[in-house]
Amino acid sequence: MGMTTRKLVYVAMSGGVDSAFSAARLLEAGYQVTGIHMSTWKDPKWLAETQGSPSAVSLAQATAESLNIPFINLDVRDPFYQKVVQGFIRQYLSGFTPNPCMFCNPEVKWGLLQTYALTHGGDYFATGHYARIERSEDGEVHLLKGVDPAKDQSYVLSLLSQEQLQTTLLPLGEWTKAQVREQAAQMGLQVAHQQDSQDLCFLGTVPYRDFLDRYAPEAKNPGEIVDLQGKVLGQHEGLAFYTIGQRKGIRIAAPEPYYVIRKDVERNELVVGFADQTGVRQLTAERVNWIAGAAPSLDETYQVMIRYRAKPAAARLIFAEKGKIKLEFMDEIRGVSPGQVAVLYRGAECLGGGVIQSAV
Repeated sequence: MGMTTRKLVYVAMSGGVDSAFSAARLLEAGYQVTGIHMSTWKDPKWLAETQGSPSAVSLAQATAESLNIPFINLDVRDPFYQKVVQGFIRQYLSGFTPNPCMFCNPEVKWGLLQTYALTHGGDYFATGHYARIERSEDGEVHLLKGVDPAKDQSYVLSLLSQEQLQTTLLPLGEWTKAQVREQAAQMGLQVAHQQDSQDLCFLGTVPYRDFLDRYAPEAKNPGEIVDLQGKVLGQHEGLAFYTIGQRKGIRIAAPEPYYVIRKDVERNELVVGFADQTGVRQLTAERVNWIAGAAPSLDETYQVMIRYRAKPAAARLIFAEKGKIKLEFMDEIRGVSPGQVAVLYRGAECLGGGVIQSAV
């Protein structure tokens, strides 16, 4: 990471150890560094629960001060609410199971923070994601998995464009989480042992059902639970409260557990079946993003992740046109949820992905 000229990089600082260590590493490498934090909309119920705890912005600012770098706090609550939170609600009401982080990255974190950085003199925008960027001699960038398989976050960056990645730095791609914490402690960073955030950033510990009750009361729309033959087995509370592959919470007596197989929004029916009925061989996805700008070869086999942290499964790309793809898996796969993102890999390289629409 050595360099001959002092390039200016804006580092997205969340208040956690990963972004703090990223900023410190870039300073060590000779960059001019400015910390940039985004204040996002948060559920008031969660804000009330965390009152008295240090805020993310205060932790990020304290880290910037300890590193003696400039710090900027951008208030993006309104666009975040419109793009991420309202999108989250709309997806659930439409029968999908969304992952809002996938769209926050290209539309908000890169869409707003990176744009701010580059229009205010920045040469690069950096984050603390565990992934790698490789630059080819022809100038094209490739997104690769991070070396720490337990922390690899290339999946959540799969919807970024070539243009966005061109001016991105990911200092943690070659590091493991344990190494980052150890080095951060040696550097004296106060957030070295800060607990990682595991929840949706705008909900925190508030259950999503509780959130939907308050912000989308229409989600509570009871209907029938049916089997694959259409036989009525019971009543559901509202399709938004169930996920494909879910077993718990169906509450129907049977010799073996029922699983959610699909959600029929038009009929307001929850379709369930037994474990041996949950597998699918194909999925279709839309709103596809290819990091290289063009689709990879058809009829080749790729490793596909159907959700964050899912075990990759081998699948052939059998259709790719006009922002849509169809994948055919080598073996039956379970838990394919419309609204999640199917991401394709060739070896360690993340090629891109699209939003799952259906599976059969």
